[in-house]
Amino acid sequence: MNPLRKLFKQTAIYGLATVLPRMLSFILVPVYTAVMAPGLYGNVTLIFSWFAIFNVFLAYGMETAFFRFYSRSDTKETVVSTSLISIMATTGIFTILALLFQSRLADALGFEVRYMPYVIFILALDALAIIPFAWLRANERPTKYAVVKITNVGINLGLNMFFLLLLPKMAKEDSGGLLSWMYQPDFEISYILISNLVASGVTLFLMLSLYVKSTYKFDKELWKRMMRYAWPVLVAGIAFTINEVFDRILLEKLLPEAIAKSEMGKYSACYKLGLFMTLFATAFRMGIEPFFFSHAGTENPQKAYAQITNYFVVLGSIILLAVVVFADVLKVLFVRDEAYWDAMKIVPLIVLASFFLGIYHNLSVWYKVTDKTRYGAFISTIGAFITIVINLVFIPVIGYMASAIATVMAYGSMMVLSYYLGKSRYPVPYNFRKIVFYLSISIVFSILSFYVFERNLVIGIILLSLFLGLVYKLENDKLKKIFLRKS
Repeated sequence: MNPLRKLFKQTAIYGLATVLPRMLSFILVPVYTAVMAPGLYGNVTLIFSWFAIFNVFLAYGMETAFFRFYSRSDTKETVVSTSLISIMATTGIFTILALLFQSRLADALGFEVRYMPYVIFILALDALAIIPFAWLRANERPTKYAVVKITNVGINLGLNMFFLLLLPKMAKEDSGGLLSWMYQPDFEISYILISNLVASGVTLFLMLSLYVKSTYKFDKELWKRMMRYAWPVLVAGIAFTINEVFDRILLEKLLPEAIAKSEMGKYSACYKLGLFMTLFATAFRMGIEPFFFSHAGTENPQKAYAQITNYFVVLGSIILLAVVVFADVLKVLFVRDEAYWDAMKIVPLIVLASFFLGIYHNLSVWYKVTDKTRYGAFISTIGAFITIVINLVFIPVIGYMASAIATVMAYGSMMVLSYYLGKSRYPVPYNFRKIVFYLSISIVFSILSFYVFERNLVIGIILLSLFLGLVYKLENDKLKKIFLRKS
């Protein structure tokens, strides 16, 4: 099979597995906003922002290091067992310390202490599943990966719906019975966390086979090499997470207390409309990471890397324009409460920022396959610095628009930096003119549709149709070659 065709097939499966977990938060937005006041929804957003930050620390770059060493090692079982032992040890230490000092940790993070046991065990269970999921991807088993992810989503969604929508009604009808005993008023956040905890537990159970089969041989020298490779990935991960979620934390800290949670809720709800680009970029990344490493030793891999990036930009440009054109349709479907629509003006910025991040992930191949991950840490740190500075300076002045602008500036800077640093260190023959051409037209059409013509749907559809026609004329033959013909 054509390697690019195989890549896109795997990306489609990984995409399904990635879309559904992220769609879960999308689907639950109208549910959460219906049963919780804006301030309470702001608390949920804050908790999940800290989840993202702790997940990075508990993974500490080991997933990417696993790919790198597993793909090149003749003793793959040693890589697996060393990675599993490392993750188990660090997760165990974290769990013990976090439980011992949960009151202090809750104060530092701004949580009520009653939520901390849920948070700690969810983080631990998710950390233990990191290497099994990485093993599935490294062995090109996207179907099982997707099945487990979808199971997680089904359990999480089902329990959320039961606890938040069905249980309150059933408890009223079952006065004095078991359901009445199960239901507790003002317990919404705990119900959400319980749903996540059960889903994470079942997910780890489904992935236990790798733990059972492992020989548990710990190679100290291998582990040291893996950690040298992983620590810049950790730094980059921290920086990425700052770019992704730290703006919510800063909004809560820097805006007046009376409006902070409400504004954070509006921003978070409309931010989710950028999810369509995030889903595409994430699914693409899930497919290309194993591809990058497995093809690094082939003849002229740079040519394939360039083709992949070109097609990512073409498809991403279509998604950017489509989301912007249909933004008002999407808001009615996914953010149904009009109280949140004040923040709709951030949507084009967030979608563009997610697109820049996706391009950056494609460009980052040069430092991953050459073991120069320190450059990734440097680039991501620059992005995080931009995020923090713009948010600190401008949130008190223009509120959540500062966070949206900071996101675009951070990811755009990272994309440009990666391109220029990689040119001399690992030259890839990107079609720079094509990338700029499609990106520019998509951005200009988006500005016209959203801001100039004020989201007029008819004009937006005309602009989108013109763009699709242009793509079809210029790329039709090449796309057919990938998807319809065998090499």
